[in-house]
Amino acid sequence: MSSFERLSAYQPYALAALRVITALLFIEHGTMKLFAFPAAQMEGPLPPLMLVAALLEVVGGLMVLIGLFTRPVAFILSGQMAVAYFMAHGPKAFWPALNGGDAAILFCFIFLFIFFAGAGALSIDQRKAAA
Repeated sequence: MSSFERLSAYQPYALAALRVITALLFIEHGTMKLFAFPAAQMEGPLPPLMLVAALLEVVGGLMVLIGLFTRPVAFILSGQMAVAYFMAHGPKAFWPALNGGDAAILFCFIFLFIFFAGAGALSIDQRKAAA
């Protein structure tokens, strides 16, 4: 058995690490909008669309973090990031590095991957499936 084949045993834990780190970073974007923490993202009251985005980022991020209803939530969050890219970043410039949309693209495709792969180890979804 090769070293790479042995690594396959850790795949569910690597997926869980990707899920947790992605969720924590995503929640941070929501807390910046809602609570100006760790820094303010916008001044003044949030427009309704930004408020919905912030709530999806915090609540959806928490659900992905603990692995609860991971697949449907990840699908919704992937769509949210696609919309965010084309509404907020795409019109600024063609290249993601120039329009600030690289994080939106990465979140979109990581959530899409999680939608197909599932929550991985250490999730409520996994515990429910085992019960």
